[in-house]
Amino acid sequence: MLSHKLETAIVLAAGEGTRMKSGTAKVLHTIAGRTIIGHVLEALKPLSPKELRVVVGASREAVESHVKEISPNAITVFQSERNGTGHAVQLALAGLKASGNVLVVAGDTPLLNPLTLTEFLEAHIEMGNEASVMTASLPDPSGYGRIIRDETGSIARIVEERDATDDEKSVDEINTGVYLFDIAALTSAVAKLTNKNSQGELYLTDVIALIKASSNKASAILSFDFTETLGINDRAQLAECANYMRERINLEHMKAGVAIIDPASTWIDVTVTLASDVTIYPGSWLSGTTSVATGAIIGPRTTLDSVQVGEGASIIESHCTGSVIGPQATVGPFSFLRAGSHLAAKAKVGAYVEVKNSSIGEGSKVPHLSYVGDATIGSGTNIGAATIFVNYDGVEKHKTIIGDEVRIGSDTMLVAPVTVGDGAYTAAGSVITEDVPAGAIGVARAKQKNILGWVLRKRSATKSAQAAKKAGATE
Repeated sequence: MLSHKLETAIVLAAGEGTRMKSGTAKVLHTIAGRTIIGHVLEALKPLSPKELRVVVGASREAVESHVKEISPNAITVFQSERNGTGHAVQLALAGLKASGNVLVVAGDTPLLNPLTLTEFLEAHIEMGNEASVMTASLPDPSGYGRIIRDETGSIARIVEERDATDDEKSVDEINTGVYLFDIAALTSAVAKLTNKNSQGELYLTDVIALIKASSNKASAILSFDFTETLGINDRAQLAECANYMRERINLEHMKAGVAIIDPASTWIDVTVTLASDVTIYPGSWLSGTTSVATGAIIGPRTTLDSVQVGEGASIIESHCTGSVIGPQATVGPFSFLRAGSHLAAKAKVGAYVEVKNSSIGEGSKVPHLSYVGDATIGSGTNIGAATIFVNYDGVEKHKTIIGDEVRIGSDTMLVAPVTVGDGAYTAAGSVITEDVPAGAIGVARAKQKNILGWVLRKRSATKSAQAAKKAGATE
């Protein structure tokens, strides 16, 4: 429980992100179902800052729109010219009347942990600091600013890699870009920043040395898990952070009683809800608002996007989106459930079946090789192999209604709009264009006619003719 309140949080999200080589703003790229900046803002929520300011720059409109959508109370500040992190903080502080502590974080650090931030705030306050910087020891510190400590082990300054000497570059303790400041001390220090560096920019990192010289109330606080503070500058780092996020998410689910057979090949969005005793087999991806009830089996090689899965259901080697799969229902292998599909309890969608915007009743089966579109199927019904619900006339979609305990013969075409009543049948190979009453059988196919001797007359030089003649066929 956080005993100290945070007055203000500033998120720096104005960077160009040129190394991403993308038309999408860097902070709007997604990891585990949430944008990079979305993860950052989510990590700040438990700290409950009284005011949240987000500095935007590149792709201003898109970033502002997204921030307003996910964090309506946030104030966005536009940095029209990217003159460094110190300049960004100057802009964010403009007009700020609050006192107390301000947390500054980068908008491209999606792995930030709320607990770590909370402990950082507690330590900052308990130490009586005017400035604290969170640091980490990296196996490869290349690209990061280095923490330079004095002979007592206290922080002396932060040096950016471009401005570092060879000896300073050998330091493996890096600046994570997470800071806490007393607002008054920060406001005073950023006003003194100069751009005398290789980039010609105002560095926020220089504030540490300024406050250290002024009050000696600045500290570097080491984070125990360097992965939490990893930033993203290119696609490779995006993938690296995604891997760490996957491991974190999967571990939490396994601790909660989910059986993930191969965590390395299982991807689960942060927005997904899983009950205990769910089993997930290798190669599966669960995203969106997917929820899975206890005892369900997912995979292998299954994708669920915003799917509600009932207790004890099974989905094997299938792709499902925007659907509801009832208790003890089965799907797959190689099935495709499109948006609006609803399977009741114990319903079955088998191999190579596509379902779109349709309801399949309790215990009903579509076992194989079929397309079900814009249909309502009652309970206890069986749809024969290779049945097609012909729902589109080239202009509009039409609905098919199938009753309870119906038997649709294999290779039936149901040309919508059409209704097949309770207990009715259709003959295999029929093209049903009119309603079939309850208890009737719909037969819509030409009477078979055998033309004797046709192969011997029309295909006399073929192997078929030879076989027919051997079997006693005559012209």
